[in-house]
Amino acid sequence: MLYHAPVPAFDYIARDASGRRVKGRADAASEAALLGDLAGKGLSPIRISAAGAPRAGGRVGVRALSASYRQLAELLRSGVPLLRALRLLGRGKSNPALAKAWGEVADSIAAGERLADAMSRHPRIFASVHVAMVRAGERGAFLEPVLARLATLLEQQADLRGKVIGNLMYPVVLLLVGAAVVIASLVFFVPKFQDFFDKLPTLPLATRILLGASELFTQHTVLALVLTVGFVGGAWAGLRRPDTRYWLSERLLRVPLVGPLFAAIAVARFARMLGTLLENGIPMLQAIEIARDSAGNPVLSRALDRASESVRQGEQLSQPLADSGLFADDVIEIIAVGESANTLPSVLVRLADTLESRIDRTLSMLLRLMEPAMLLFIALLVMFIFLALVVPMMQLSSQL
Repeated sequence: MLYHAPVPAFDYIARDASGRRVKGRADAASEAALLGDLAGKGLSPIRISAAGAPRAGGRVGVRALSASYRQLAELLRSGVPLLRALRLLGRGKSNPALAKAWGEVADSIAAGERLADAMSRHPRIFASVHVAMVRAGERGAFLEPVLARLATLLEQQADLRGKVIGNLMYPVVLLLVGAAVVIASLVFFVPKFQDFFDKLPTLPLATRILLGASELFTQHTVLALVLTVGFVGGAWAGLRRPDTRYWLSERLLRVPLVGPLFAAIAVARFARMLGTLLENGIPMLQAIEIARDSAGNPVLSRALDRASESVRQGEQLSQPLADSGLFADDVIEIIAVGESANTLPSVLVRLADTLESRIDRTLSMLLRLMEPAMLLFIALLVMFIFLALVVPMMQLSSQL
């Protein structure tokens, strides 16, 4: 009896002739065969991954992944064969999860698979944008430059994320310390005045609010915890809904200073991602789709859906982006000039550099404004507690 190897299955996301997004699973001898089948059905593939692909466990940091891409690019530039270079990465000790993934990729390469197909089996580590860029590099015989650009892309994304988190760290810590001081006052300090206030016939509104808050934290701790957990759980569940995220993002973009900052961060990520993809030979429509998924802003994602449809109909990218209201006039002008001069990829990358510099300056300015604002807010809370406790005493002494 002859043994027939099972035909592998692939999950795919594609768009039909009308631009509608289609998801499905199909059996094919290889990813190339699946691409032919989808083309025969009039579908334009966006993402293809092996169904039920084994996934390397653990978390992999962006900088660790970037370093591995750069190391692989350096090995290939030095003339080391791909399989040998992957085996070397698979023996790494600093990140076991990443080393395991590279080892499994090397096994797949040894079995005859292409690098992009092998990487697609580990979607938790190698994102779809990485796989798409590597696939383009393999087809165009410029894999080493693609890996170097991918490493640079991840480093720049990590730098932007680090700047945002670093600038916001101090205000968040200040807010947490202020909240801890207020809660400690309600739990340990305010209850000591409870017996005295019970003897008074009437209390000011501020004092009644303060005593009610103190009672909630001291005598109804379980209720306070339930309310807190319920609020956090409800907010988390709401944020998982696309409509809620879109509504919140839309409202957030209207907040002075904060809204333009969040818009600039999303546009910078989109510009760098789209420019890098186009530089590495990814077709425009597929590049827009990948950049849309990585933009991280629901409002921008919907605007990119409309932009993708316009580009499919032969229009320029700049006009639908201008209609979204997220892109500043100078940004739209730069994109339009890049399209006219056929230099859009490099223009987008330089635009991302410019926007990230603006973001850094804006964050620094907001931080300088936020520090005194947070201190003033905490001082007002402490003053409220002090007055709520002292005013009834002053009223009593004036009566005596």
